Amino acid sequence: MYGFLIAVGVLLLLSLIWMVYRIQTLVSVVKGSDKKIASSSNKVNALLFVVFLFGAGGLMFWYSIKEFDNYNLPLGSEHGAVTDQLFWITMAVTGVVFIITHILLFIFPYKYQYSEKRKATFYPDNNKLEVIWTVVPAVVLAILVIGGWKAWSDITAPAPENAHVVEIMGYQFAWEVRYPGLDNVLGDHDYRLVNEVNNPSGVDFTDRNALDDFTSPVVVIPKGEPVLFKIRARDVLHSVFAPHMRLKMDAVPGMPTRFWFTPTKTTAEMRQELGDEEFVYEIACTEICGRGHFSMRREIRVVEPAEYQEWLKEQKPYIVNNPALVENLPSDLKELADITIGEYK
Repeated sequence: MYGFLIAVGVLLLLSLIWMVYRIQTLVSVVKGSDKKIASSSNKVNALLFVVFLFGAGGLMFWYSIKEFDNYNLPLGSEHGAVTDQLFWITMAVTGVVFIITHILLFIFPYKYQYSEKRKATFYPDNNKLEVIWTVVPAVVLAILVIGGWKAWSDITAPAPENAHVVEIMGYQFAWEVRYPGLDNVLGDHDYRLVNEVNNPSGVDFTDRNALDDFTSPVVVIPKGEPVLFKIRARDVLHSVFAPHMRLKMDAVPGMPTRFWFTPTKTTAEMRQELGDEEFVYEIACTEICGRGHFSMRREIRVVEPAEYQEWLKEQKPYIVNNPALVENLPSDLKELADITIGEYK
């Protein structure tokens, strides 16, 4: 470790000495005490711009092609097609501009390197050119933004009435998943009721709708039917990211968010398409939320609607697995809770 620090220190010292030398040279040029303005390094630096252009440009294209399948994941939702279309249109527009501007950026230092035989042209302004390079980008960006806004409005609009509701709650460092039971209505929650052992979501069982709520280690959702993720956080900022569904939404403490989508391929169908029997859809956290950020992963399992209904009927509510949660309820709710518990035994 000390050897590394010493090496870094030596390099910094050499760099400093070189910079001092260059500054002295430039000062001499300004004062007119150094008649030789352009040295051999002028041509070398100009040539290096061209070398970097082709070297870095080639590396960019090679890496983009090589890793294409890793950043262009197979699509598993309806709205994802719109998201992908917006992405590739934006990439095409900005990519063309990026390539053209960087070719000019690195070719110009070579083509117009300093020469005593050439005198620079004084070109203070051009109003027509300034209008063009202001209006054209503004129009193009407005079109891109409007397209994105329309897609975002559809995604964040109220979900269809028949959407299957799933609550995704982030906390350090895991996701807690809550389903509303057969009534498809989630019960209330209260952060003051959070208990790490038996009520991590802080479910308020004085709400009748909460009596059939249940949790699951896997997010199970049906293919071809709308699904509404109700998203919240218990402690710090998290972000729900399901890449194959083209789904990303922040989980913010005290500010619930939502995202609805329709899966188009079951897990089994995606495994067959990819030839990978170990493939799983997943939720990951894309906000660095602490030391255990890496562990925030939850599997999504997409199944056929009939299979989903069978799975739903097999799930047991919180209060069945832990009757102590409703021991102190008012008598009328306690009676209803006991009936619910009896139905699942």
